[in-house]
Amino acid sequence: MKKLFAMLFIFSLGLSVLADDDFDYEKVYRELPVPEHSYIHDIDPGEYYDTKDSAWSVYPLLRLTSPLFFKTITIQPGYYLLTPRKYEDKWYMLFKEAGRIKYIIPVYERDITPMNFYDENLPKPKLTFSQKVHLKTLDFVGRHFQNSKREPAPQNYLEMFDLDNNFVSMTVYWGTHRYHMIFRAVAL
Repeated sequence: MKKLFAMLFIFSLGLSVLADDDFDYEKVYRELPVPEHSYIHDIDPGEYYDTKDSAWSVYPLLRLTSPLFFKTITIQPGYYLLTPRKYEDKWYMLFKEAGRIKYIIPVYERDITPMNFYDENLPKPKLTFSQKVHLKTLDFVGRHFQNSKREPAPQNYLEMFDLDNNFVSMTVYWGTHRYHMIFRAVAL
């Protein structure tokens, strides 16, 4: 019984943290401008530098099963790579599909990822004995030989929350920063 009360208390504490009454999402949504810039041939110019040392994409993958709306932009269901980019001192999130930029959405807040966030929230992979030996060998080579050029891919994480009045909050954790965006679940 004590465990049940403890779990309910922790759950209610978590809900109270998520529901920030002081923050006016509707005002932020109305003040954000619709992006008017675009990229040449819908290609991200910084993608090469982000992915040059990795074998696969380092961006978080979003699977969207229902449309999201940001003013005049409708993001259709599908798979998107989310890429944060700075343009004229403002941050935007690029929604890329098949290597091409499909949507550009403004970020209303960019801040630092809390310490140990990835350690607490990302699951630890279960490895076999041979996989552990292989990874320890690669880590040893990467630490002791400078020309190995082994750099870890930036860690990433994605959170989405339903808010009041059909608003949806999306937070993308990428590397050392997190990016906050707001959408509508229903078109106006």
